[in-house]
Amino acid sequence: MEQAFWVQSPGEGALRPVTLREPEPGEVLVRTLFSGVSRGTETLVFRGGVPANQHDVMRAPFQEGEFPGPVKYGYLNVGVVERGPDDLEGKTVFCLYPHQTAYVVPASAVTPVPDAVPPGRAILAGTVETAVNAVWDAQPKLGDRIAVIGAGMVGCSVAKLLQGFPATRVQLIDVDPSRAGIADALGVDFSTPEAAKDGCDLVVHASASEAGLAKALELLAPEGTVVELSWYGDRRVSVPLGENFHSRRLTIRSSQVGTVARPDRDYAQRLGLALELLADPAFEALVSGECVFEDLPSVLPRLATNELSALCLRVMYQPQ
Repeated sequence: MEQAFWVQSPGEGALRPVTLREPEPGEVLVRTLFSGVSRGTETLVFRGGVPANQHDVMRAPFQEGEFPGPVKYGYLNVGVVERGPDDLEGKTVFCLYPHQTAYVVPASAVTPVPDAVPPGRAILAGTVETAVNAVWDAQPKLGDRIAVIGAGMVGCSVAKLLQGFPATRVQLIDVDPSRAGIADALGVDFSTPEAAKDGCDLVVHASASEAGLAKALELLAPEGTVVELSWYGDRRVSVPLGENFHSRRLTIRSSQVGTVARPDRDYAQRLGLALELLADPAFEALVSGECVFEDLPSVLPRLATNELSALCLRVMYQPQ
């Protein structure tokens, strides 16, 4: 009997038995190796913080149940195809599937993991895909002065990708000084908000805090742009549109992964690019906690209350 993790009600999770149906032609049966907990979004779901008017927008591709619960939610899953088309059978694949020991999905829903990417790192594909989309939205230019505010999974991934642009100055900013070690592993300069360099042409905001958004506007040079990547859930935030906002002709634009930010690319191409980028071992720094699948109901409450401070929690599954 297979098992899946469910949010029973806000703040309470449990494992439930699952009976798998036989895969039909054009489908695959995947045995999970690893899954990842996306700290920001999944702890929001776990706490019951998804606003009622966002229930449809926030649905994961293979979600079961409804917010606030019971709901089976998640989208960072890596496993091995046990049964399916000949070109996929035996391959390690990534899928936007919740935390479950095995599952059946259309073959089109899985993406092969490149040989150069370890399966345990491939769980970051969804996060790096979000970062790729943010960079496409941001449209950085040669020589830009850039800041990324919020050294969570997405912010760190964005900073890592932006660091590769020629002649740019990139700083990763966070209120937690301990995140300097992660920035160093990613090859990105780190700063606390108080010491951050201003005069930025571009700021990507990913801290999901009102103070972080205010700081993003404060750091901009005239004609600068803030790309707002945070998800606030059911919280309202104040935006300081007085002071220099109009006189400096500043811009705030949103970015989210639900729409591909380039009309010449599709979802499969974007995810494929994210997986290719994960061949860089520096991304391993984003996985800062692990647990076995059976312990997820007791570990996720600790993550949601910040008792456990992992950026990405890697969930490990026992081989069958």
